[in-house]
Amino acid sequence: MKSITVTKNDAGQRFDKFISKLCPTMPPSLLYKYIRTKHIKLNRKKPEISTRISEGDVVDLYIADEFFEKKAKNYDFLSSPDVLNIVYEDENIILVDKKQGLLVHPDKDEYRDTLIGRIQHYLYKKGEYKPDEENSFKPALANRIDRNTGGIVIACKNAEALRIICQKIKDREIDKRYLCIVHGKPKEKCATLEGYLEKNEVKNKVYLSNKKTDNNRTIKTRYKTLASKNGFSLLEIELLTGRTHQIRAHMASIGHPLLGDGKYGKLANDKKLGFDKQALYSYKLSFYFNTDAGILEYLNGKTFTVNEVWFAKEMFKKTDFE
Repeated sequence: MKSITVTKNDAGQRFDKFISKLCPTMPPSLLYKYIRTKHIKLNRKKPEISTRISEGDVVDLYIADEFFEKKAKNYDFLSSPDVLNIVYEDENIILVDKKQGLLVHPDKDEYRDTLIGRIQHYLYKKGEYKPDEENSFKPALANRIDRNTGGIVIACKNAEALRIICQKIKDREIDKRYLCIVHGKPKEKCATLEGYLEKNEVKNKVYLSNKKTDNNRTIKTRYKTLASKNGFSLLEIELLTGRTHQIRAHMASIGHPLLGDGKYGKLANDKKLGFDKQALYSYKLSFYFNTDAGILEYLNGKTFTVNEVWFAKEMFKKTDFE
């Protein structure tokens, strides 16, 4: 029998999710059987699987030692570099400027070098992430952006910060702004675009319509033209909804595809201009909390901005801005 005391980073999880992370080799069917038959208890009682655990709770496990076997200490995240472009960092969060081309999480084609791997490696090297002392928590990302989009990504160092940030994103109390360059000059300097988006999973592409169907979802995109020059415009974008490829598809649908966009734009022509990747960057992040933010209340009212966006510098000067 082993007893585990729930730490601050483990608190708030469902009981069954906590056990599955604690004993990763245990089959789900056996896990639920052990809970049902009281081989796994919470505070000496049989818990409901959906019970949320709290700091200081005691979990007793009357199970074979094999389920507690730790993986070798050659952690996967050590395969990623530990170098980051940090916009801001404190004891709870890191705001990282992700460069274009880097995945935020592993996929079937890239496993070794990802943003989350780099962050975990960085914190491990600093001594702020000690996987041997954690029951289940790992530093994690609260938001994500596409591989070919650059910009600010929020990483959380502890479970409490992660829960707060995720809720604030859901409640739209964190404002994200994007910069992009599009072909042409929009007729209106500022506008809010509306439409309906449907994703084709096989092609990894989205399609827009003016009519609602059972298969599409509402999208709203607000833009502001900052500058126009030589047949291109620099826009600031605010997503009022957050859907796959929303900015790229929405701007293309009104005749202003993004510079360097190979899926919805004119990549062949853009490559001749030296742009082989999309001119899209999540460059500014602001915290506007309307409700209690707990340990992150100090972030309320703060704005963080990427110092330099490569395509804005290359295509436009400050004197070009309208």
